[in-house]
Amino acid sequence: MDFESNSWIGERLFYYPRLFGGVMLTAALLGVSTSYLTGISAPTLPHILPNLSIFRKKKRGKKRIRVYVDGCFDLMHYGHANAIRQAKELGDELIVGVVSDEEIVANKGPPVLCMEERLALVSGLKWVDEVIANAPYAITEDFMNRLFTEHKIDYIIHGDDPCLLPDGTDAYALAKKAGRYKQIKRTEGVSSTDIEGFFHLLEVFLKIAPIHLFPAKMII
Repeated sequence: MDFESNSWIGERLFYYPRLFGGVMLTAALLGVSTSYLTGISAPTLPHILPNLSIFRKKKRGKKRIRVYVDGCFDLMHYGHANAIRQAKELGDELIVGVVSDEEIVANKGPPVLCMEERLALVSGLKWVDEVIANAPYAITEDFMNRLFTEHKIDYIIHGDDPCLLPDGTDAYALAKKAGRYKQIKRTEGVSSTDIEGFFHLLEVFLKIAPIHLFPAKMII
């Protein structure tokens, strides 16, 4: 029985010499390495991973910049959309304040569109992340503090055109003084004030010289 068992092992070694040689070589190298490196410690994987996790945490913890821009946005036009687009480029999240009807009346005159209509127009723009309704026309100290604390705003943004209150003061003076103000380029050639002025002139003209419009014939 012993002879037959040894013969079986010999046959297997004869048919699988490479496999046997590889196993023996690996065992020999392990024996040399353990005897040679005894007493020498090397950092293991668990000790390395915490250092790598530091970099991952820093990357994940990058603060997202929140910016605020406001406006009346009456008779929404290309200039409004361009201003909102530019504001979004200055941060990661854009919060838009829509000035209240009462504030517009006090500073510019009655708006054509009501608050609900202007909110719907602003909310539909792809660059807008959040909307604040009934925002003040001027950046007051109380409202600015609300922006910084409640809404986590980093910067307040406005166009490079002057925005003056009825008393001649800058509506964004406090934001500039706080160092939290950024400026964008105003779109030339289009303005809600000009559009509204045109409609008011047209209304006056029609009262003086009414135009009789005949309904077009319906083609069925």
